[in-house]
Order: sequence, then C-alpha cells, then structure tokens
Amino acid sequence: MDFTLTEAQQDLARLTAEVTGKLVTADRLRELDKNTDAAGNATVRFDDTLWASLAETGVLAAALPEAVGGSDLGVLEQTAILREIGKSVAPVPYLWSIVLGAGALAAFGSEAQRALATRAATGEIVLTAALSEERNWELATPVTSAADNGGWQLTGLKTTVPFARQAARILVSASVDGAPAVFLVDPAHASVRIEDQIVTDRSPEAEVEFAGTPAELVGTLEQGANILNWLLERAWLGLAATQLGIVEKGLELVSDYAREREQFNRKIGSFQAVAQRLADAYIDVQGVRLAVQQAAWLLAEDQPATAEVHTAKFWAAEAGHRVAHTVVHVHGGVGIDRDHIVNQYFTAAKHNEFALGGATDHLRALGALLAEPAN
Repeated sequence: MDFTLTEAQQDLARLTAEVTGKLVTADRLRELDKNTDAAGNATVRFDDTLWASLAETGVLAAALPEAVGGSDLGVLEQTAILREIGKSVAPVPYLWSIVLGAGALAAFGSEAQRALATRAATGEIVLTAALSEERNWELATPVTSAADNGGWQLTGLKTTVPFARQAARILVSASVDGAPAVFLVDPAHASVRIEDQIVTDRSPEAEVEFAGTPAELVGTLEQGANILNWLLERAWLGLAATQLGIVEKGLELVSDYAREREQFNRKIGSFQAVAQRLADAYIDVQGVRLAVQQAAWLLAEDQPATAEVHTAKFWAAEAGHRVAHTVVHVHGGVGIDRDHIVNQYFTAAKHNEFALGGATDHLRALGALLAEPAN
C-alpha cells in the first residue's frame, strides 16, 4: 500500500483545520457544554455555526459522489477530514450525516433517497444512523421489520443514536425474517420515541424506539447484508480516524506541557517516568495512524478490509485509553478540570473507546476471520 497522502487529502485536511481552528475554541466548547445559552434556552453539543461553515467551504460535499453534489473523492479524503475534526474535538456529525447517511444513500438509495443525500451535502439537513442495540435482549427488543400493505414497519429499540433529535432521517439496521436489511425512517413520526442519553463527552445521543414505524427500504433485501457491512466498516473506521486526531492532538498538548512545567527546578519532561509515558504514547499514536491508513486505503481500493478495519478499531480503542490517561496524569490536577481544554480530549477519547468496544470483541471478530478458509 502507498502511505503517501494524496493532494486532495492534504488540501481537505488543511481546509478543515483552517475552519475548525477559527471556530472551535476552548470558550466555544465550554459554551456548548453548558446545555443552555445566555438566554436560558436549552442547547445541545452541536456547533451549527461550524457545520454551516464546513458546508459553505465545500468540506461536507467534497468526498461524496458527483451524483449528490460532491467532488467524487472517497474514503481516504473522508478519513483526512475526520482526523482534523478529531484534532479539534469539533462537535459536528460529519461521520454520521455525511460518511454514513449521505454516503449510503448515494451508493444504494433510490432517486428520492439520493435527493436527501444532496440536501445533507449542503448542510441543509442532518442524517444519522442507528446501528447499536442492547446486548441483553431481556431489557430491549431488537429492531425487526414487517411488510404492511406493500410498505414496511419497524419495531424495536436502538441505543446511542448520534444526533437523533437533529436528524431529518435515520438509517436503521433491522432484521427481516432473520436476514439483515437497512431502512430509512423519519424520526418525527408519532410512533418514534426519542429519549436523550448521557454519554462521556456529553455529545447528543439518544435511545430511539420504534413502534410500527413506517420505513423505506434502502436498496433491496438481497443487498441488506452488504449495505449493513458497508455502514459498519465505515462507522468503525470513521471513529478510529476521529480517535487518531484526538490522540495526536492530546499527545501534542501533553508534550508541550511536559516541556514547560517545572517541579524541583526541572522540566517534568526530563523525569524518566514521564519520558517513558510520553514515549509509549508516541508509539501508540503511530500504531493507530498506520492501522487507520491501511484500512482506509484498502476500502478506497475496493479491496477486502474487514480484518484491517477491526485492527484499526482495536488499536483506536486500546491506544485511545492509554494516551488519554497519559495526557491527564502528566497534567495532574488541571487534567481533570472540566474547564481545561485537556479534559475535552480525555472525554472525547473515552467516548470513542467505549463506542469502539473492548478487546474481547475485537479479538473474537479477528479470530473468526482468521478461522475462515481461504477462497
């Protein structure tokens, strides 16, 4: 594989960094975390000003197909954008609305569904995806679908759906007679219940319950497994790419602090224990970078990438945990101060760590892949 960044990747990364650098400040993040504005109105951790700017500069549409208003770029370019979003911990739904929502509708949707992707590319509407369900089926009903007079209806529960209240449509994975399928749902329908959930970094996520909710099939039933796999691989890679940006910036912040902070008349970066923690963090960041780049390159080349995506997923979760804790530990007390910028990177990394899952899940998935006979 070629690790050289394309010109488009570099340009999009620079443009995204320029926009986020101007608009995503520590003060702005603290403001969004308060849950109320100056007038006392309820707010969510969604920077609509930044979202509009990313749309205006063409960042949102850039990596989408030309058919929905994009520049026909792809996974590598989206990964570059997500990495910069992670570096600024920007509270915007690029992964969910653009990479998954608009991307899936552009690739598999009907003409009317592709029109929604076009609107998402301009920032006019937000799309999202509901892919997670409770593992304890005694507590929740998995989403299933049934035909009703030529249409489809969904019943069941999804958890941690990002930006559910802000979305005009939700892509929902469901089961049809035991086989996977993907549907499009209007969350404003009366049969949909949305209940906000509290997550580590206070980003807007919700539990979404469907009770005979009308739904549109995306693609065909025969394509269901492929569409769901398409969504899952890009969701995991997208979270890993965002995590890469978070740990890169976190390592930069803690390295600068270790060079400046003094104890016992010495820079703390000269202490062996601190230097070792920073060296380990550097290796972790490099591991995530290589794993993400390899998975993204394979997907961009339409090559099988399941094992590589799971590898990136594993390293982003594991390294994210270690680097996040190093950043906080070296900073000491200020690292756990919610008003300090370091805390933003700690909670963002922890959120992605939990979203990506633990080592057991990754190793089980990789073990299953390795056990499959070669074609």
